Amino acid sequence: MAASARSRPVLWQLRISHYNEKVRWALDYKRIPHLRRSLLPGLHSAKAKALTGDCATTPVLTLDGRSIGDSTRIIAAIEDRWPEPRLYPEDEAELRRALELEEFFDEELGPHVRRAAYQQLIDHPDKLVPLMADGQPWWTRMLVRCTFPVLRAGMRRALEITPEAAEASREKTVAAIERLEDEIGPSGYLVGDSFTVADLTAAALLYPVAQPPEFPYPLVADPPASAIEYLAPLAQRPGGQWAAEMYRRHRQISPEPATAPALVGR
Repeated sequence: MAASARSRPVLWQLRISHYNEKVRWALDYKRIPHLRRSLLPGLHSAKAKALTGDCATTPVLTLDGRSIGDSTRIIAAIEDRWPEPRLYPEDEAELRRALELEEFFDEELGPHVRRAAYQQLIDHPDKLVPLMADGQPWWTRMLVRCTFPVLRAGMRRALEITPEAAEASREKTVAAIERLEDEIGPSGYLVGDSFTVADLTAAALLYPVAQPPEFPYPLVADPPASAIEYLAPLAQRPGGQWAAEMYRRHRQISPEPATAPALVGR
């Protein structure tokens, strides 16, 4: 497992993103030494596209000189290179089931919990800016704060953050959590008797709901009342409690999670 800094995988990330957390968790679960380059929201798209050529969002993993976009493709590459401990079940039927659930939560939970949560935070730059600029130099944090109105407009457009869309996403989030609750087996896991990519995906995408202390970066400090009103009932559901339990059981931090800020062009 030992590797020089030059040969380690590099994760290009947004710290706040739950899809990025999905990949961080996979790397940490397998205890893979890696480097993290934290990008700025708004500038991350250009860097991701420059790295991959076909993906304009993070996470991006640079592995053996090749940059891979999309969390599902990244985890597949990680599993191929570092198969133990397994995230893909050995049984073919269980593997199909785990990948099916990964796809479901990626498409039916991830975008919707994100949109609904941002709707509660986007008009509170005092809460959101510190998360977006976490780990960056002071002057970069100042830049994010000063340009936040422009960034906010871009986020509203890119993520379709409107009151109407957010309300629909709240309903979709509840439906996805209900599906999650139906899928939890007697073992406490979604597929078979052990932790798989299905569990990791659902739990990582629900971190804004579960607010687990094991999350590796700061969470929202003193969230606004509207955010609490939205998130607290979800956290109290069996699905929200299950996500917190998955974090308690399985969210190890890698021994060398080296980090560094990285702006576009660096």
